[in-house]
Amino acid sequence: MVDVKLIETEEEYNEALNDSICFFDASVGTQEAKEADVLALLINRYEEEHYPIDEPAPEEYSRIRMEEAGLKEDFDS
Repeated sequence: MVDVKLIETEEEYNEALNDSICFFDASVGTQEAKEADVLALLINRYEEEHYPIDEPAPEEYSRIRMEEAGLKEDFDS
């Protein structure tokens, strides 16, 4: 069982990441799966606070979406 508490330091964050590895094969509905869900939420909270990812600018977002859809920009038309 994982010690459930807020992750407040980089050391605790790294420990939580290491602990999460043991849950990769947890079966849905088991206690292990529930603990994995809680641990993932705690890790996510820490990452959002300490490693925020800015939203791309609108033109960058459009370029990314076009690439994902397999489209190319055609400025020669």
